[in-house]
Amino acid sequence: MPLPRKLRADREKPVVPPGVQIAAAWSWRFVAIVGALAVALLLIIQLSFLVVPLLIAVLLAVLATPLAKQLRRIGFPGWLATLSTLVTLFAAVGALVWLVVDEITRDFASLQRRSIQAYDDFIAFLLESPLGVTEAQLTQWFDSFLIDMEWNTAWVLSGALSVTSSVGSVLVGVGIAFFALIFFVHDGARIWRWVVGLLPTDARGPVAGASSKGWATLTKFVNVQIFVAAVDALGIGLGAFFLGLPLVLPIAVAVFLGGFVPIIGAFVTGAIAAFIALVYAGPVAALIMVIIVLAVQQLESQVLQPLVMGAAVKVHPLAVVLAVAAGGFLAGIPGVLFAVPVVAYLNVFISYLSRSEWVGDPEAAKWSAAKTASVNA
Repeated sequence: MPLPRKLRADREKPVVPPGVQIAAAWSWRFVAIVGALAVALLLIIQLSFLVVPLLIAVLLAVLATPLAKQLRRIGFPGWLATLSTLVTLFAAVGALVWLVVDEITRDFASLQRRSIQAYDDFIAFLLESPLGVTEAQLTQWFDSFLIDMEWNTAWVLSGALSVTSSVGSVLVGVGIAFFALIFFVHDGARIWRWVVGLLPTDARGPVAGASSKGWATLTKFVNVQIFVAAVDALGIGLGAFFLGLPLVLPIAVAVFLGGFVPIIGAFVTGAIAAFIALVYAGPVAALIMVIIVLAVQQLESQVLQPLVMGAAVKVHPLAVVLAVAAGGFLAGIPGVLFAVPVVAYLNVFISYLSRSEWVGDPEAAKWSAAKTASVNA
């Protein structure tokens, strides 16, 4: 006996409401995507000894490739263009480092005398201050500091092994970055064509076009980073100049080079500037120098990085700040260094694909033409 129509309709109604079904469908897909991203991030962290040098080589290649292309365009053989580009790049960086080291070495004796004098003045200030500090207390504090800094044999051995391991890892990373840079500059286009060729045929054109746009964005990022480092160097260098400090040029160059190393670079170069101000001009000048360094760093982090960098790489200033914070939390200093270029690249890459911009793009058309030729053959 057939059921009444109303009863049949009630039984055919879904047990779970449609809204919950849609939410569940989105939820498990979201969980799957987050899980895949987490696994990928874990693999990157585990392979950081390989990933970080490769990313450094990519950024250096972005800086060096235009010169290599120009040299090939005017008739240089490929190997000579690559060699000339790398020699020019390392010569420029080496000259800046040599300038800093040479100036500091030349004035090292004066800096040493000033440092000792500043220490003696500080001790005299403590002894004559209303704090009532005595020489016995200073001696006791110094002895306690030495006791706290004593290292037992096991700690020294483990520390030595740790340092040796760290130095070995750094040397391996430098070697990987150097050789990767050589091949990226000399044969980067062919390497990327090989990588794209591993993809399905229909995906090669869109991915090639998106990667071309991403590479252009990385070029803008490197150029803007040079500009930001130059602004830091100019600001702190002018501050040291107006305070009448020596070693103004080495301070500015050190700040410029340190601008490419997030957190540590700014901290170390700022500390050097403040220390030189302290030993040559006293605590008031050192305090002013610290204020100048903090002001310049705030200008960089609050204005230059979010606004100038964000506009250049087409990423919102808030996204730049959040990317740097997230990168630092997840991967420390390498995360801070590569957060903005990675986000900028992915932003352009994904936007290109989602908007089907490969239609009419000459870079993507090359792969479409190659596909058509292979089919006709």
